[in-house]
Amino acid sequence: MADAVVIPGRLFGPGAPLLMYTGDVARSRGAVVHRREWTEKPPEGLDDYDRWVRAQILPLPAGQPLLIGKSLGTHAAALAAERDLPAVWLTPLLWHPPVVAALARATAPFLLVGGGADPSWDGGAGRRLTPHVFEVPGADHGMYVPGPVTASIAVLAQVVGAMAEFLDEIGWPHR
Repeated sequence: MADAVVIPGRLFGPGAPLLMYTGDVARSRGAVVHRREWTEKPPEGLDDYDRWVRAQILPLPAGQPLLIGKSLGTHAAALAAERDLPAVWLTPLLWHPPVVAALARATAPFLLVGGGADPSWDGGAGRRLTPHVFEVPGADHGMYVPGPVTASIAVLAQVVGAMAEFLDEIGWPHR
């Protein structure tokens, strides 16, 4: 049995559409989905968010769970690199050196999903870190695009499709 761990962002909890539906992709493949929530408010100005996020999401299920993290949750990239865990990082904080360094150390495959209008996103850096990048031109940090709400809902469907393709490509879950 495969496991997936959904790690929230600062403002996007595990029930927010982006995290809900990406977790559902793992569930549709037979995984048990563990949706984490912060047990306390993230401290402002903390130098070591990696340690704080780690304390919030451990223990992980046994084996090699898939990590799915949004924004603040991408600080779990250090844990993924240490434990050789595959991951899907939604709106990763590519401006934050510890996150970029952790992604650079990763040996397991990971997908980066970001928006061209998100100040936390750097598509060039993302493509240097992994061949698995899904970028939405004009999308902000919530993966919303200008225009009608239905356009942002369409982006959500595209992200879900990109994640499914990534999981197919890496053969997850391993059987």
